[in-house]
Amino acid sequence: MQYALLIYSAPDAGPQTEEAQMAEMPAWFAYTEELAAAGAHLGGEALQMPDTATTVRVRNGERVTTDGPFAETKEILGGFYLIDVPDLDAAIEWAAKIPASPYGSIEVRPVMHIPDA
Repeated sequence: MQYALLIYSAPDAGPQTEEAQMAEMPAWFAYTEELAAAGAHLGGEALQMPDTATTVRVRNGERVTTDGPFAETKEILGGFYLIDVPDLDAAIEWAAKIPASPYGSIEVRPVMHIPDA
């Protein structure tokens, strides 16, 4: 089964300085390498801060764009991994290993498979 591991944290959680962020990077690289070695890694990316987002809505046939994220929240989506593992229990195990899990939260969401048309 495929799962998205969505990584959330408060903007003031985790490493705050560039030096501290760089010091945490080896843990992220090691996690990604572990996922790949297990054959579970399908992809993933870190995301820029929410103030760089653009939200698009179409209402009554008209497109409206708004600078910023879709919703104001206490935690922001900082990135994601896409994994392929046998079941939800395995996905939860991988989610718990994500370096941000001690100061953030990881949403484990199954990927919806849509049959070919």
